[in-house]
Amino acid sequence: MNIQLREDRDLPPDQVLALYRANGWSSADKPELLLAGLRHAHGLVTAWDGDRLVGLGTALSDGYLVVYYAHLLVHPAYQRRGIGKQMMARFAEKYGHFHQQILVADGKAVHFYRQCGFVRAGESEPMWIYQGNEH
Repeated sequence: MNIQLREDRDLPPDQVLALYRANGWSSADKPELLLAGLRHAHGLVTAWDGDRLVGLGTALSDGYLVVYYAHLLVHPAYQRRGIGKQMMARFAEKYGHFHQQILVADGKAVHFYRQCGFVRAGESEPMWIYQGNEH
């Protein structure tokens, strides 16, 4: 398997939606907003197996001090092969020196992000107003 990482914004909408649906993410139910958000993210990394989109990650940032890793998805058929770690390593190249790197992890993702060097933020509590249903 030869996975290629890319940072271009040329995303086939059908493949993006298929990836989000395969992971059970409700943002696939708002395709226009999802695609616009991906195009406008500060950072975007995608993983490709040939011409098939198998992974995607986004970063939102002020460009100087703070980065929030909003999305990181790998198609279930490709998980546990190091693709997510490769995408996080690509983000680390760009944002690793930032003062704050933030994300919200739940379920099985907590272990993954700990392996990437993330720790619980002191006594901080994650808070949100959320219109999805998968958490």
